[in-house]
Amino acid sequence: MLFFKTIAFLYLRYCFIILIALTGFMVGFDMMNNSEGLPHSANLLILYSLYKWLYALDMMLPITLVFAFIATIIELIRSNALTSFYALGYSRFKVLFPILTISISILFCYIAAHTTSFARANEYADNLRDSSQFLIPTNNLFFTHEGNYIYFGTLNPLTQQAHNIRVFTFHNGTLKEALSGEEAYYADHYWNIPNAHSLRPPEDLDLESSAVEIKDLKNIRVLHNFRPKILDQIYEGKVNYTIIDALDAMNLLEKQNIDLSKVKSSLYRNFVTPWFALIMIVVIYAVAPISPRFANLSLYSFGAILITLIVWGLLFMSGELANNKTLSPETGILVPIGLLGIFSTLYLSSFWIKSRINLIQKG
Repeated sequence: MLFFKTIAFLYLRYCFIILIALTGFMVGFDMMNNSEGLPHSANLLILYSLYKWLYALDMMLPITLVFAFIATIIELIRSNALTSFYALGYSRFKVLFPILTISISILFCYIAAHTTSFARANEYADNLRDSSQFLIPTNNLFFTHEGNYIYFGTLNPLTQQAHNIRVFTFHNGTLKEALSGEEAYYADHYWNIPNAHSLRPPEDLDLESSAVEIKDLKNIRVLHNFRPKILDQIYEGKVNYTIIDALDAMNLLEKQNIDLSKVKSSLYRNFVTPWFALIMIVVIYAVAPISPRFANLSLYSFGAILITLIVWGLLFMSGELANNKTLSPETGILVPIGLLGIFSTLYLSSFWIKSRINLIQKG
């Protein structure tokens, strides 16, 4: 237990120091770059800084885990602690186990945070800078849902209200009803229109006996489970979905002939991409020297940091290509992470097998 606490404390200390440094740099650089457009209110400025820090945390946490591991393993090697652990009978896998445990726990918490508004921190910050509001109303939304064509003049996801609504119902290519309303609100899984105006064309086009049917209706409900956030994000092409919003969007829109590549890409980046940190930790540890006498630690640390940045940059680039539909989400995100995962699994398996062999030989 003392061994576990020693390694875990050392690793967590470096995680904290590096995370504060990286996120502080990102927030400071952003505020200097956007100094002219920042909110003048002190309260809004604090909120803007907080949301930008959360966005920086979102961006930097996975790579922080890798950098913290590099710092930890360098300190263990330089102080000859790593050699001492091996001499006392600790296997390579057992030395790595505390770091893997801490990293996996942090990554699970990181992924869980994306089920909340944490995933939209950058959007909130940009909205505060541009309009001093968390969510900016979306204008002129036109979309299809279950064979209907719907138009929203203005949508406010924060208040869950919309204005100037038009719903056109078609059957076999023929217009059956045109429904309009000045306002609507989302409640009980439906969009509710308190006062609606309905126009129905005649079933048979007979000018002598048929006429357009006009009605004023009360409390009309449309768009079941079409939540305001889904509307705002899907049709504005945003990519900062929470996990819950993304799953709801896929479940709701999979039969609506709508391209869900960005939704899938968002899910993959939330669930899959962060695990590259764990993969890099295993790979870097696999080539770590035992003692500073057998390797140049400066060259080793430089190479580990450089390779980490290259891999992180390539994964970020492929993720952006997937968001822009240049690559499919599976090709841009799952395939690179899968290849890295297979590579690290082979190394991790070799550690475990060697530790079992050593135990058998000692027994």
